[in-house]
Amino acid sequence: MFDLDKWQEILGTMSRNKLRTGLTAFGVFWGIFMLVLLLGAGKGMENGIWKEFGAGAQNSLFIYGGKTALPWQGLKPGREIKFTNDDLEAIRQRIDGVEMLATRNRLSGEYTIVRGTKNGSFQVFGANAEFFPLNGEQVKKGRLLSPLDIAERRKVMVIGERVRKVLFKDDENPVGQYVQVKGVFFQIVGTFWTNDNQGRNEERAYVPFSTFQSTFNQYNQVQLMGLSTRSGLPVKQLEDQVRRLLASRHQFDPADKQALELNNNEEEVARFQGLFNGIKLFVSVIGVLTLIAGVVGVSNIMLIIVQERTREIGVRKAIGATPWSIVGMIVQESIVITGLSGYLGLLAGVALLDGMRYAIEKSGAELPYFTRPEVNVSVALGATLLLVVAGAFAGFVPAMKAANIKPIDALRAE
Repeated sequence: MFDLDKWQEILGTMSRNKLRTGLTAFGVFWGIFMLVLLLGAGKGMENGIWKEFGAGAQNSLFIYGGKTALPWQGLKPGREIKFTNDDLEAIRQRIDGVEMLATRNRLSGEYTIVRGTKNGSFQVFGANAEFFPLNGEQVKKGRLLSPLDIAERRKVMVIGERVRKVLFKDDENPVGQYVQVKGVFFQIVGTFWTNDNQGRNEERAYVPFSTFQSTFNQYNQVQLMGLSTRSGLPVKQLEDQVRRLLASRHQFDPADKQALELNNNEEEVARFQGLFNGIKLFVSVIGVLTLIAGVVGVSNIMLIIVQERTREIGVRKAIGATPWSIVGMIVQESIVITGLSGYLGLLAGVALLDGMRYAIEKSGAELPYFTRPEVNVSVALGATLLLVVAGAFAGFVPAMKAANIKPIDALRAE
């Protein structure tokens, strides 16, 4: 039941001790405020790292050829490993558990893409349809490359958004238009966007892999292979199978780590997940210390309040106040201090994070490994509620001390 007299009494007591109450409240406010900022910064770092990862498949393996470092069956080290179309077919037929198998070649250097009077120097690649879901490119307009493009060796192209902005006006539709690379015309069938590599991968153009091989004299050459595993199958298991298969086909020691360059995204994800868990543990420790500091601060201020109000408590008990009414008054005062200051700290922290997020998005700034700082409001509210409950317990100890004071002893106190 709401008791106006009790609330007026609590507020009056707090107003008579402004400095002491303010310092205690500020300690609780600052603790919750810093906890929210730490949670937001940790989430911003996590978002930034996942953004750098892009939208590519996390259960993927990318394979590059290297140079042998170990001799093998009479062959000297230093041999360069070059893949062929037959290697792709061998992986497809002899290794179980492969969901998608992608390939990509690059035109050496940056080549000028010409469209009418406009041109720009960009990277040109040949890829198959499976490459895009593995690498993370997302269709913006039109479509990406299809299996039919590869089968029919069509002279079509998809371009990144940054390429489109150079070659076309904002109100122009690039789909259906023609561009030229090394004197060869390609029809644009779509544009794509990606966050990978801070968006710099949008400075690329892709043509069908089969068309690329025949047009740019890279017949039967494969520079990069990529694959993803079926659900529930570890990438490491396929990685070992691929290494053994390619070692037998290209005559190198399977233990030779330099013969192949393998990029296992699943292992990268696991390493980053470990980093995130470490950050969360650090923030949790800081949160616990914040709660302890708040509880100690509130407990100390309540002890001082009880000591200063000993005579008043004695008078209350002498005229009939029950011990539990004394306890309730002091505990309620403790809850008011922790609850109000904790809530204000929560609001200030969330407001600052929202301001940071708005400023980053408005300015278009691309901070490395940091984006969209945010906080799980339920976690922050839970921490605040826990602090209020802990503050109530902190006030309960001095309240019980006050309730046990004998009226005669309290009236004699100075």
